[in-house]
Amino acid sequence: MHSSNTAANLIATAIDNSPTAVLDDTYEFLRRFVAYPSEAAHVAHVLWVAHAHFMSSWETTPRIAFLSPEPGSGKTRALEITELLVPRPVSAVNMSPAALFRMIGHEDGLPTILFDEIDTVFGPKAKENEELRGLLNAGYRRGAKTYRCVMHGKKVEIEEIEAFGAVALAGIGDLPDTILTRSVIVRMRRRAPNEQVQPYRRRLHGAEGEDLRDRISAWAASLDLSSSIPDMPPGIVDRDADVWEALLAVADATGGKWVERARVACGALVAAAKEQRPSLGVLLLADMRKVFSDDDAVATISILDRLHRLDESTWADVKGKPLDERGLARLLAPYGVKPKVVRIGTATPRGYARADLHDAWVRYLPPTTGECATSATSAATNIPNARSVAHVADVTLSGGEGETAEPEWGGL
Repeated sequence: MHSSNTAANLIATAIDNSPTAVLDDTYEFLRRFVAYPSEAAHVAHVLWVAHAHFMSSWETTPRIAFLSPEPGSGKTRALEITELLVPRPVSAVNMSPAALFRMIGHEDGLPTILFDEIDTVFGPKAKENEELRGLLNAGYRRGAKTYRCVMHGKKVEIEEIEAFGAVALAGIGDLPDTILTRSVIVRMRRRAPNEQVQPYRRRLHGAEGEDLRDRISAWAASLDLSSSIPDMPPGIVDRDADVWEALLAVADATGGKWVERARVACGALVAAAKEQRPSLGVLLLADMRKVFSDDDAVATISILDRLHRLDESTWADVKGKPLDERGLARLLAPYGVKPKVVRIGTATPRGYARADLHDAWVRYLPPTTGECATSATSAATNIPNARSVAHVADVTLSGGEGETAEPEWGGL
């Protein structure tokens, strides 16, 4: 009887530590404390936690960003639970850049950086955090480095630091495109009255989370995923494929329901990310296509008048002033579109030609009926009708790395 019980215990232990059981248990543990906005977000969080244990296998590591419009939406709680489950967690709130750089280069191995209140890094005081911005941007891909000036005695030397590492972020509002496009984005929200989670206490639940972490770590130590090239869901290409490759590889290594579950989550979250507010330039291109209608050329003064009179127009009040000729030209310039003298009947005013806008429309907007989209690159999947340009401008024209500098709206 004793021998039989021992054998049963060994079998149970083997089942408990199978990859499927480990991810299933991680899924259930996270669900107890975090109210996710969707099943896809929940699945992605599980896969991201697991991917952090396989860091030696990846060429790129996606950030996971828990974002919300208001406090009290569960962002910090998501990071607290993540901290229990990932290898060598480092909370980066209020940490100096120098200390953080030292942690990344530590001989014990790569840390998992957990950065709460990330809006303080990319918000109004972003210029004070350029070293951190550079670290987060560079560390997405293996081999990327960040550089700092350091003093050795009286001599200034350039220090080269490996920046590659797993990063989880939480904050209010949005992040620069340089971070968002490298992230699995989870749009958190306040819990509805019917959404209940278990109160979390580190002293009560910490040991259980750390046991899960050790189980994931033991699985990761037994497996090399560096040669894994997972099949992507239809339409997942370029940067989106880079972001999801590691997570899908984890799912494939797990097997079972996780293979399909991961791809459903990938498709849903990528689509949701593209449905978010587009850049101010893309908004303008979409509205330019509306106001052009069937015209081959339109005078600038007419374009502005039509833009201002659009239903739910956002261009009549941009930071307190209507969009003018100068602002229009500055927004269109990055797309290779410039004003010029156009012929409209017998008149030759300055304006814009459909032929000059066509390439930008094809590349950055969804195709219209009968329009060829074969040359499109990264076309937006949804252009909202109602939006606030003032809010968009604050997010997309903040002047951060990789972004468009804020235009001068006719003297603004």
